[in-house]
Amino acid sequence: MSVSVPGPRSTTDPATPFRKTHSRAGGFRPEVEGLRAVAVLSVAFHHIWFGRVSGGVDVFLLLTGFFITGSLLRSVERHGRVMFWQFWTRLARRLIPMAAVCLVGIMAATFVFLPRSRWQEILAEIRAAALYHQNWELAEKAVDYLAREEAIGPVQHFWSLSIQGQFYVVWPLLFAVAAFVAARRRWSLHVAVGAVVAGVGLVSLAHSVHITDQDQAWAYFDTGARLWEFALGGLLALVIDRVMLPGRLRVLLGWVGLVGLVSCGMVLQVSTMFPGWVALWPTSAAMLVIVAGTTGSRFGADRLLTWGPLMALGRLSYGLYLWHWPVLVCWLHVTDRVRAGVVDGVLVLGVSLVLAWCSHRWVEGVTKHPTHLGGRGSPARSLGVATAFLVPVLLLTGLWEVRGAEERRARSTQTTEADHYPGAAAADPRRTDDLPEAPVLPDPADAHEDLPHTHELGCHVSGERPLNVCEEGPDDAEHTLALVGASRMDHWYPAVITVAEEQGWKLLTFTRSGCLFDVEELDNGNDPDCRRWNEQALDTLKRLRPDAVVTSSTRARAHGKEYVPDGYLQTWKRLDDLGIDVIGLRDLPRRETSGADCVADGPPEECVESALRSLSVHDPAARNDLPDNVTLVDLTEVVCPDGRCDAVVGNVLVFWDHSHLTATYARTLAPQMGRALTEATGW
Repeated sequence: MSVSVPGPRSTTDPATPFRKTHSRAGGFRPEVEGLRAVAVLSVAFHHIWFGRVSGGVDVFLLLTGFFITGSLLRSVERHGRVMFWQFWTRLARRLIPMAAVCLVGIMAATFVFLPRSRWQEILAEIRAAALYHQNWELAEKAVDYLAREEAIGPVQHFWSLSIQGQFYVVWPLLFAVAAFVAARRRWSLHVAVGAVVAGVGLVSLAHSVHITDQDQAWAYFDTGARLWEFALGGLLALVIDRVMLPGRLRVLLGWVGLVGLVSCGMVLQVSTMFPGWVALWPTSAAMLVIVAGTTGSRFGADRLLTWGPLMALGRLSYGLYLWHWPVLVCWLHVTDRVRAGVVDGVLVLGVSLVLAWCSHRWVEGVTKHPTHLGGRGSPARSLGVATAFLVPVLLLTGLWEVRGAEERRARSTQTTEADHYPGAAAADPRRTDDLPEAPVLPDPADAHEDLPHTHELGCHVSGERPLNVCEEGPDDAEHTLALVGASRMDHWYPAVITVAEEQGWKLLTFTRSGCLFDVEELDNGNDPDCRRWNEQALDTLKRLRPDAVVTSSTRARAHGKEYVPDGYLQTWKRLDDLGIDVIGLRDLPRRETSGADCVADGPPEECVESALRSLSVHDPAARNDLPDNVTLVDLTEVVCPDGRCDAVVGNVLVFWDHSHLTATYARTLAPQMGRALTEATGW
């Protein structure tokens, strides 16, 4: 497959608009091998020991733009056209086999080391990684508060490879447009390509700065917000052979670039600031190293970068990037640690290097060179090699998911009689009958889907979605209750709606993930979507005028003590002015481990945590400055009797993640919720 452009094709014809010129971007650059090594070590070190992001990935994006632009430029100069079929199949042969082998390895490690509750999520990520769209999957999770509560997966580092894969599709198309215009107008190919690349880069950078300021979590994985980094490398490829600098200046630039790259992750919090204009730090540092080139000076940074061991590591950089993350994730899970120490971190890095070397030797070393597979390496053969590695990954994930679905259907036919699953009622000290043995419900593998009905009704929202009200109950009800707040109010819905139906109340429900009900915006940070939702929430309450609002009264913190956000008090006063009562529901404890993951890993009786890990001894909302319209309700003792938070109560899974109740367990809390609400309201 190729797209031709008008004009002569002979590269020796002086009239051709695509006269071939030598470009240093196309030749072997030994210092770049060392630069790759520094970048991948920076990524691995920061992941393993510091739990941070380094900026090394940005260097890889720049280098990709640098080399791919140079390659496409030479191809068009040589053939007079973009050789799409050859370009894409050659890249597929070089990149897919190692990635596929790593994904199969991750599947095996998932089966052996990770809890069954996470299998479905990881399989979906593996498929997205294999098809090069995983960055968009992670972008959706980044704006979904509930998804952000999930544990880090062993495939998440494939986001950058997905962005690169999308770049490989887009860049030749842009080149074809530039080549066509250059041939028709008889312009210089360098000028036409430079104009297109610069235009794309400027638009992408402007978008990146804007979206990073508005929604950094989404921007981090947004291809459009990263495209300028490729473009920057592309512009460098177009001018590198024209850059002539004095030797001493090149020595200085080399060291400035190298120090700048190494220090980036130490100085900047990359994971919360990138990829806006701040990403110019690592990309500019890498450009300085490339511009410095091979100085020949014994004082040059290239003397270090061309050191044999570092260059050898540079050749393993792709494999090391692929393997270090899943090895780290599995190790941390097995050891139940948040971060690796010095010794075990070295072990993680060592295992990753061995896997990288094996991949390079037995996968990349064979598939990268077509003669090793027989034949001349035609595009069809290259495509066949890539397909032979990719298809098994997709088949394995599909078969595994089918098997999982069959097991879930089988479990769904098991008994669900009330006496087998009393849930919260089993914690009643007055209960004297023995609890029948039964499988945990919901199954840990399905727990993340055991959410309140509000998610299907659309009145629990996230991201940019506007407020939506669910109105349930008779229109002529004597009393109207509103359930308002973040996701940790939404998880009470199954209990509250049960009470409302029993009492004949009308229930209004509108909640938003990760957004406190704080109309003064004192505690939500700079979140314009949350601010907009809170404004809509107050307007809705003004219009509908419920008798009382059930909302959070405190906020528990995973690493710290429970507190009352200042914005809550201001909100309650605003509701008092409207004549609306407030029922302040105390926050529940936050677990150190996911309830579903813990139960999937071992016996439920070992999944017990203290409520005091994240809650105060006394309710901090019980204070003297409460507005008169506020009544406090504390159901902590119901969920965690005597401060003991079990993962399973009455054969029912309590928490599906670190902090949210399963809908199944919340429904069993209806009797306790009913007593609390009727006492608080007097209805």
